[in-house]
Amino acid sequence: MKNKKKRQQKQEDAEALARGDRAEESSDDDSESEEAEAALAAAAKKSKKRKAKSPAAEDEDDDSEEIEENRDRPRPVVEFTGVNAKEKCLILSSRGVTSRYRHLMLDIGTLIPHSKKDSKLDTKNPRDAVVEVADMKSCTSAMFFECRKRTDCYMWLAKCPEGPSVKFHVENVHTMAELKLTGNHLKFSRPALHFDASFDDANAPHLGHIKEMLTHVFTTPYRHHKMKPFVDHIFSFYWEDGRVWFRNYQITYPEGKEARGTRTQLSETGPRLCLHPIKIFAGAFGGPTLYDDPTYVSPNIVRREEKKKDQGKYQRKVEKKADRKAHARMNALKPDELDDWNA
Repeated sequence: MKNKKKRQQKQEDAEALARGDRAEESSDDDSESEEAEAALAAAAKKSKKRKAKSPAAEDEDDDSEEIEENRDRPRPVVEFTGVNAKEKCLILSSRGVTSRYRHLMLDIGTLIPHSKKDSKLDTKNPRDAVVEVADMKSCTSAMFFECRKRTDCYMWLAKCPEGPSVKFHVENVHTMAELKLTGNHLKFSRPALHFDASFDDANAPHLGHIKEMLTHVFTTPYRHHKMKPFVDHIFSFYWEDGRVWFRNYQITYPEGKEARGTRTQLSETGPRLCLHPIKIFAGAFGGPTLYDDPTYVSPNIVRREEKKKDQGKYQRKVEKKADRKAHARMNALKPDELDDWNA
């Protein structure tokens, strides 16, 4: 019976093959089997790759996932210093500058990372030429050292091109090479600016203006490319005796046994200088006068008074000689009776 059934099934299959129905069924079965085999092979490859992955690769995947998550998070708010990121200061001097003031100019250039230098300006050119140079250098402020008679130095701080500007008389200058102090901070690091409480006095509005000008010149711009991300020194400005006294200190942190019971200390680096404000102008290197110091005396007048004192030196000498002769005549000794005794 079984053999008969097998024979009948074979005959039916042969008839189906002859008609073509069986061929389509077999091709469908083959395609389905091939797809299943491809899916199994892909799953096997994935399992092998997962097994072959190292822990370092897994850490990299985790880091990449964390980075993607951090990108979506809001960035922390960074306080803005108030100075434009494109703030640049032009530093230059006039012809006839002495070595002391030239070294002072170089020292200030090393303290300000956003400074730009230029060649000396001829004395025949007007001070307005500094504005043109600052425009060519793309500078928003200028520091100009004007020397006269190779003895007097005047420092101009101006915002270019519209102003305002401040004129100082530079006094008591001591450069870094001259002082040889113990302080030593990183070049072009961010400074902390300290101003005396006198600069915020409401009765002296010109001090607030001077403070604003010094802040724009000496503050490192926001995210400057030359800036070092360290705050290891401080610029101090003090108002005393009608003058601005400048000092530069390094911030030192004691280490080891010295750190016990001691706080942060300051060691002076230099340079030192004193600025006597003369006038404040509304424009750059000129314009309407906003402030004029009544206590300022020109060094030319001081030297003239000293020469006047020296001019009467010979006259005083002659008068003193005449006074001595008159005193000798008035106080002459009477002749003694015994002068002719031996004769």
